[in-house]
Amino acid sequence: MTEYDFDLFVIGAGSGGVRLARMSAATGAKVAVAEDRYLGGTCVNVGCVPKKLFVYASHVAGGLEDGAGYGWYNSSELNFDWNTLVENKNKEISRLNGIYQNLLVNSGAKIVEGSASLVDAHTVSVAGQHYTAERIVIAAGGWPRQLNIPGSEHVLTSNEFFFLDSLPETVVMLGGGYIAIELAGILQGLGVKTKVIYRGDKVLRGFDEEVRDFVTEQVANKGIEFILNDNIASVSKVSEGKYGVELTSGESLETGLVLSAIGRVPKTEGLGLENVGVELSRNGAVLVNDEFQTSVESIYAVGEVIDKVQLTPVALAEGMFLANLFFGEKPPTPVDYNNIATAVFCQPNIGTVGLSEEHAKESYPNIDVYVSSFKPMKHTMSGRDERSMMKLVVNKDTDVVLGAHMVGPDAGEIIQGLAVAIKAGATKSVFDSTIGIHPTAAEEFVTMRQPRA
Repeated sequence: MTEYDFDLFVIGAGSGGVRLARMSAATGAKVAVAEDRYLGGTCVNVGCVPKKLFVYASHVAGGLEDGAGYGWYNSSELNFDWNTLVENKNKEISRLNGIYQNLLVNSGAKIVEGSASLVDAHTVSVAGQHYTAERIVIAAGGWPRQLNIPGSEHVLTSNEFFFLDSLPETVVMLGGGYIAIELAGILQGLGVKTKVIYRGDKVLRGFDEEVRDFVTEQVANKGIEFILNDNIASVSKVSEGKYGVELTSGESLETGLVLSAIGRVPKTEGLGLENVGVELSRNGAVLVNDEFQTSVESIYAVGEVIDKVQLTPVALAEGMFLANLFFGEKPPTPVDYNNIATAVFCQPNIGTVGLSEEHAKESYPNIDVYVSSFKPMKHTMSGRDERSMMKLVVNKDTDVVLGAHMVGPDAGEIIQGLAVAIKAGATKSVFDSTIGIHPTAAEEFVTMRQPRA
């Protein structure tokens, strides 16, 4: 009989924590998971799920405009109601929260409601009650990075964006990462005049340079204004629903809402890590080894809190690894962080897998780059000024495709299939010998024959 209350105690019921808890409990292990906010974590509640629902909403007006080129005309004025969107989104999120709860309960895991903190290497405190466990896993996720400027109390983050009481006429968005560009696209698509302020000279740092340039141009064509090489110095409330924004350049702006999307940080504050000596990196992330074990033998960590790759499927893989490590019949396969496909749901979308052109050049002496830019077939009649781009990066010495990148409608859906090919080590000759589906945008990936000079 175990000397602990539980075999496993998980702090955080996000994607990684829930996967770990329920798969472990399904083996017969005694498992508890603590959550103080909402089941499903960031992705389900204030991340990828509501974001994509809002992206769908922001496409509707443009889609109706496109219909005119195909003979469809609006006979009456089109009206958008923000509160209806938020209410229906909340219903869907509540449904998903219920699914997560059922997954945990049906697996046999115990849900402990409240904020958890470590007491010692085998003890967790929640709402004044102590629970002991042979192993503890920190899966507390991340949190939006907060601004530290005068008037920061007037600035909202992505967390609050999904629950706004109403939409303003204008928004100032601070940040140049994928979250900022996604939210800016949603707002502009819903009729909000949007300005993006970014301290660098180019948004979407970390992505392929050609993709960054192309996306910026396409997004700007939709009416979003970029103010680069600048930053917000202070924010003040002018009147109800009106804010003054002072930039470091000296420029002054007035807007109905200020949003900050300047990145996310590991949510480690308040977990009591200092009580047990869990080591952290300079940015507050929990340091772990290849088996996600911290500096304390009985404590592990997964997901955004370890700041490796901040993607839901990655957290799921990490949680699954630990479930197999702790309670599986055979050693688990290590999580492979190479060639992870990802998508940015800006407008148009970005889909990418593998190496950018710049990263490929750092590791391979000879590469070929294939690029195609074109107007999607839909817009040849809609008249919309939007283009797509596709790009392959190839190791010239081995013919292996090192990276695939796309900007255009449903880029994520298309790149997911290419990710399998690139994971399998497909060569450019394999792409070339694959017969395309016509007429589709995706066929462009198997018809690019001449490398860029």
